[in-house]
Amino acid sequence: MNVRTGIVAGALTALIAGNAWANEAGAEGRWRTISDTDGKPRSIVRIDEKAGTYEAVVEKIFFKAGEDTDPVCDKCTDARKGQKIIGLKIMNGLKRDGFAYEGGEILDPDNGKVYRAKMKLSPDGKTLEVRGFIGVSLFGRSQTWYRE
Repeated sequence: MNVRTGIVAGALTALIAGNAWANEAGAEGRWRTISDTDGKPRSIVRIDEKAGTYEAVVEKIFFKAGEDTDPVCDKCTDARKGQKIIGLKIMNGLKRDGFAYEGGEILDPDNGKVYRAKMKLSPDGKTLEVRGFIGVSLFGRSQTWYRE
């Protein structure tokens, strides 16, 4: 192999390796969220990619006895105030970098607060660590979501 062929082969290998995640499972799809308080399934959330950014919408809620079965985001302070939780966009603006997704926001419908967000997909694509935080990632909380 001559020098020119070696350089081209090396560049192609780096390009393919650098974009290998593009062919692997991403965060798109349905995810089961778990309650922080009792460890039971709380909802099903769908993540979609649109124009290079990722967003999430609540598709289903698992209700406890006595809970409102058609809740609205009454604690939201933005345009989502009063909107039904089912169908509500709770996350948007995240951009993918390998298994990491950063730069977006997530809404906690339980308290109406909007946090900065990041996610990390497991290498096998079965779990997603979702973190909401204020300011720096150190000040926040994480949840593990499970692929449906």
